[in-house]
Amino acid sequence: MSSHTTRIIVVWFPDWPLHAWALAHDTTLEGPVVLYATHRVAACTLSARHRGIRRGMRLREAQALIPGLTVAELDEDRDARYFEPIVAGLDDVAANVEVIRPGLIACNAAALAKFHGSEEKAAELLVTAASRQGIDCQAGIADELPTAIIAARHGAVGAVIPPQHSAQFLAVQPLDALVADAALGCERDTIATLHDVGVHTLGDLANLPGKSVSSRFGSAGMHAHAIARATPSRGIAPAEAGADLSVSLIPEEPIERVDAAAFAARTLAAQLHNRLATAGYVCHRLTIEAIIAGTSHQRTWRTREPLTETATADRVRWQLDAWLTSGIRGALTELILNPIEVAVPEYASTLLAANTVADDEAAATVIARVASQLGPDAIVRPVAGTGRGVADRVYLIPAGDEPEPATAGKPVPGRLMGPLPARLGPPATHPAARVVVVDKHGQRVGVNAEALLTAVPHALRWGKKNYLITGWAGPWPVDGRWWDAATPEEGRVARIQVVGKRENHAPETGWVLVWGRGMWRVEAVY
Repeated sequence: MSSHTTRIIVVWFPDWPLHAWALAHDTTLEGPVVLYATHRVAACTLSARHRGIRRGMRLREAQALIPGLTVAELDEDRDARYFEPIVAGLDDVAANVEVIRPGLIACNAAALAKFHGSEEKAAELLVTAASRQGIDCQAGIADELPTAIIAARHGAVGAVIPPQHSAQFLAVQPLDALVADAALGCERDTIATLHDVGVHTLGDLANLPGKSVSSRFGSAGMHAHAIARATPSRGIAPAEAGADLSVSLIPEEPIERVDAAAFAARTLAAQLHNRLATAGYVCHRLTIEAIIAGTSHQRTWRTREPLTETATADRVRWQLDAWLTSGIRGALTELILNPIEVAVPEYASTLLAANTVADDEAAATVIARVASQLGPDAIVRPVAGTGRGVADRVYLIPAGDEPEPATAGKPVPGRLMGPLPARLGPPATHPAARVVVVDKHGQRVGVNAEALLTAVPHALRWGKKNYLITGWAGPWPVDGRWWDAATPEEGRVARIQVVGKRENHAPETGWVLVWGRGMWRVEAVY
């Protein structure tokens, strides 16, 4: 649980993309309306939800449910353009408003409470200021940003979580709260898998050992685990980096058109990322400043993942579009990008688990650099294979090569069925791979010429450890290239699956054992 004093207010505007669409078309959201992206429902009005439409549903299914349904394509530019006036209206209440995404903003609760008297009063003023535009919103306050996001979406008005009480609040929240907002950065597939194994609340997830979550779900699982445990997160508007990494652009002619502003955004984004790369940093929080008709306009954007050059250009374009079309008179005479929160890129974790486009781009950059120095075959990546054994199911290819066409659907005689083990055993020729299987009389168990076990397995000895076998299956013989007399003996083997434990109350362990050359060896461990 968090032990710091940072407090964060988050204001959430439900269904903001729909409100932006309504503002753009000067209409209301009284009837069923759906916004879609890649032929799936991205947002839908309350009346559409009442009639069975859900996010993620195929657009054709939604149109079949409601004939004559109003549909429109999701437009991030439109969302940002119409959100700027809303955020600008909050500047009178909060000095440092950070846009997480259009429809979601964050502020430093401690600073606002000091100025306005209390956190609750500050949140009330923020909601009141935002509601002047006729758009409903609700606020959440907590020690950590993810908790504050969940709190803002809690109930009909949001929630204020007392200091040091985040863990108690999160413990009773449903697991689906982690995928309710994209700003939380949790993977839907990971959360669905956790549901399948009986994890239904954030408290259930928080109680799982971190090591177990990491080994089973990787970085995606650990990210969700950190949110559930209320792990301290980044605050609001920290101190700026010591080195000045800002970049600026003064156009030859003042900019009045949005298309010219978009070109300036791309140019300056490229300059910024070149400077960040030279300094060895990535940016998590960016302040965009524009001088329009001699007046400075600023807005801060924050992201969970490091900003890429494309993501930076998009946010600058959105912001300039909003300023130039929101009634501000005059032309743009200077554009400044200031990365107010930078960090050293975590390339190691990126290479181990690339879960986003930004991760993929960073990993590809690192791989290309190392390969250029060590050679194209120096870096390899695992690819799923279609062999019979566990070790045959994964093979390595140079990182820049494409794998052979997938043959996963083709039947492979003698193929070990799932679930597959998580860890390979020692190399086949290593002494540590050898195990001894015995029956209840202490006699060694092997595989005979008929591919049958010579006795019922009772115990297993691996090194200095003895295990009582509680279950087994097999054997499954594999006689590779049986027609070729030159085939080595290791091509003719048999496998069994074994489960055992060391003591009566000890946890069970599973193995895949391979019989060959008259002995057993561990191929993989569950």
